[in-house]
Amino acid sequence: MAKEKRTDKEVKAVESGTGDSGNKKGKGLTRRGFLGTVASIGGAALISNVNEASGYSQYGYGRREFPGHPGSFGCLTDFTRCVGCRSCEKACNEANHLAKPEVPFEDKSVFGEVRRPNAHAYTVVNRYDNPKDKNSPIYRKMQCNHCKEPACANACPVHAYSKTPEGAVYYDESLCFGCRYCMTACPFYVPAFDYWSALEPKIVKCTMCRDRVKKGGIPACAEACPTGAITFGQRDELINIAKEKILKSPDKYVNHIYGEHEVGGTNWLYISGVPFEQLGFPSALPSIPLYEQTRTFLNEVPLVLTVWPALFTMCYVASRQRNEPEKGKEANQGKEEIKNG
Repeated sequence: MAKEKRTDKEVKAVESGTGDSGNKKGKGLTRRGFLGTVASIGGAALISNVNEASGYSQYGYGRREFPGHPGSFGCLTDFTRCVGCRSCEKACNEANHLAKPEVPFEDKSVFGEVRRPNAHAYTVVNRYDNPKDKNSPIYRKMQCNHCKEPACANACPVHAYSKTPEGAVYYDESLCFGCRYCMTACPFYVPAFDYWSALEPKIVKCTMCRDRVKKGGIPACAEACPTGAITFGQRDELINIAKEKILKSPDKYVNHIYGEHEVGGTNWLYISGVPFEQLGFPSALPSIPLYEQTRTFLNEVPLVLTVWPALFTMCYVASRQRNEPEKGKEANQGKEEIKNG
């Protein structure tokens, strides 16, 4: 039986995919196109996150444990030698070209309250009571600890943070848009937001004098300390120095090098004559990077934010396009009824 000859209008409609054909092509989205698009989006999300899904951090691709940059530098602060002179604060202020504080560095009244680093001071010294001797307070220098695998960098959505081979955690303010996720992620509550630059979002923190170190120098605070409370050197050597001090004077020091293992290790290390929690240090921190504890959750975020919204949107579009012909038929039927009425 011969096929009916199609009109020119029908032929054009079939060729353009807007008319009826043997394959029932519809306008816009087809089932094959729908499934292909979803697969592409899902694949892109999985590929972009393949390193994290495999257990590798963005700082140690190919390794399940990132040991840090071999030979990186750091500092060791010995609280038994700090006298609270605040020479480190002054040196840091000058090295980073910060404005002079309202309270002079020689003024000890600042010890009346516990301070934290901020936009005007990248490092601060606080005073604590000594449970062993009430007449000999303990002074604690506080600044960024420069984690081997920093939580701030893992939390930053624009990669404004990076771990440098020298040991410092570097912050690039030109990339920052002010979300402040790093402030929440840091287990030591170090990054501070510069509220004076509201139109130009900026986080401020210690840089471990990265530029000085790259040129062969040492951090300004370590250079200025008159009692030798801050020692600069390679991290591995600093750990050996700290262990030797503790071994030689077990009655003077607690048997703990803070930063050797906390959150995977830091490049700024500490030894003390009293437990660190008595000096305001976070206690009971894990010995693995914080990223490891949140990896499973964070791996699902790209899928949730990309695949599912796209899937629901496409389902909506497909449903809407399927209903449009039915609405058209109802409209035409209504017109016919009116015409015939």
